[in-house]
Amino acid sequence: MKSRVEAGVPIGILGYRDGVPVAWCSIAPRDTYRALGGLDDSGTLEQVWALACFFIKREHRGQGLARNLLLAAIDHAARNGASIVEAYPVDPDSPSYRFMGFVDTFTKAGFQEVGRAGQRRHVMRLSISR
Repeated sequence: MKSRVEAGVPIGILGYRDGVPVAWCSIAPRDTYRALGGLDDSGTLEQVWALACFFIKREHRGQGLARNLLLAAIDHAARNGASIVEAYPVDPDSPSYRFMGFVDTFTKAGFQEVGRAGQRRHVMRLSISR
């Protein structure tokens, strides 16, 4: 992670409350990640950014931070050239991959399901107008 930061590779954003970091969202160009199971965009001019995970300190969960972090991540991606944000959330009853967020959070933010990645993860996309 340190070498990516030093090389200027985008890795994500932090969420603060009262000046203290309490949340993290991994948002970066999809090609900087290992294969995530999204759509194959080879040969297109689209700039796809992937939102791969959230972390919110336990005592700050359930207070709407995931939605705020998601909206900030979309804005961050758009300001850095993204034309699409892709995410891989799960249903609330999923026993795994919960760190990737929940489908309903992304649906409410305007994402559309475009496929599946494995049995649990939904592939969802938001086109960004510039």
